[in-house]
Amino acid sequence: MLIKIGFDIELGVTAPTALIYMLALHPSRAGDLQGPEKLTISPPLRTDHHTDSFGNLCARVAVPLGVSRVRLRNEAVVFDSGWPDPVALDAIEHAPADLPVDTLQFLLPSRYCEVDSELLQFAWGRFGGISPGWQRVQAICDFVHQHLRFDYQCARATRTALEAYRERVGVCRDFTHLAITLCRCMNIPARYVTGYLGDIGIAPVPYPMDFSAWFEVYLGERWHTFDARHNIPRIGRVLIARGRDAADVPITMVFGVNTLERFEVTTDEVFAVAA
Repeated sequence: MLIKIGFDIELGVTAPTALIYMLALHPSRAGDLQGPEKLTISPPLRTDHHTDSFGNLCARVAVPLGVSRVRLRNEAVVFDSGWPDPVALDAIEHAPADLPVDTLQFLLPSRYCEVDSELLQFAWGRFGGISPGWQRVQAICDFVHQHLRFDYQCARATRTALEAYRERVGVCRDFTHLAITLCRCMNIPARYVTGYLGDIGIAPVPYPMDFSAWFEVYLGERWHTFDARHNIPRIGRVLIARGRDAADVPITMVFGVNTLERFEVTTDEVFAVAA
């Protein structure tokens, strides 16, 4: 299947500053692009591109004196298998001593995931008796899906996993942070993922299209996709970036006062590419 992706984001700024964005597709999906991404900046500004420590494509934009608005746009078509997220019920859990060393960072506390908190004791009390591996991670997703109420009106950029657990409300990043934290409490490496996820294969939902957050866990010697927000296998995930939590994968970050003037995201199945 083919998926048309894109965005139109405009930010207002009040002084010379720098803007970091992480909006290009992850290199692992480069081979699926049906032509180059059409990422533009208005007005044209000096941009430095780099790859971060997690392998994500990033860019830094220098915003000079006299520029009060920066507009970022992109458009691309991506090939996708059209299959839902794979399920591997026999995927085993690894003891910490047997994990690859590059997964160990995804066991540690991070900005939004307080593994060293009351959630540690809760996790072992709630999930310690469940069969290790896929069943345990699914039980964590089931709990988070039921424990939190999804509400865009209650979104807060500073909410941590522990705060989401206590407040019992949030958006996709909060569902993801809480599930990641509970997995790490159980010594299961878990990492945060951001990307596109449209209403493909499901009934349309009454929310504006947005970027989405889900997570990956290391079981059975590889990483697997889980999604505590939707809690069902979904079709058409298009990866942008991975990290320890949302702090590692900001869509945009401005070093100074700014306002979000426009935010539109496109994720639609298409059946032909215009010639």
